[in-house]
Amino acid sequence: MKIKRLDHIVLTVSDLAQAERFYHEVFDMPVIKDQTTEDVITLRCGHQLIRLRKADKNSDLHANNQTIGAADICIVSGDKMSDIENHLKSYFVNIVAGPMTKMGSEGEMTSIYLRDYDQNLIEISTYK
Repeated sequence: MKIKRLDHIVLTVSDLAQAERFYHEVFDMPVIKDQTTEDVITLRCGHQLIRLRKADKNSDLHANNQTIGAADICIVSGDKMSDIENHLKSYFVNIVAGPMTKMGSEGEMTSIYLRDYDQNLIEISTYK
């Protein structure tokens, strides 16, 4: 088997509208309308997708233990870290740690950390 990349991740959220607003407005992720339903919001994140799903929706094709606030993801940005920090401050998003040097899939990166409304840990990183 030759794995190429991640295609999408699914975040379990408490409030779909609030989560959509956060990821769409704060991170400028476009909503993919033809992949969005009343139960799932699909957003473009670079070449990948982030799907937001309400916790109370059950199906055989969901994780067994859907837990709000259990995600820890890293998003890579092409902006300067100072611009990212200013952008987040303009939306009153609290930076909980950083900037700091970390190691990612492409080597050394600079990262800051924040939490979304459901307390998922979001790392935003830039590569040199």
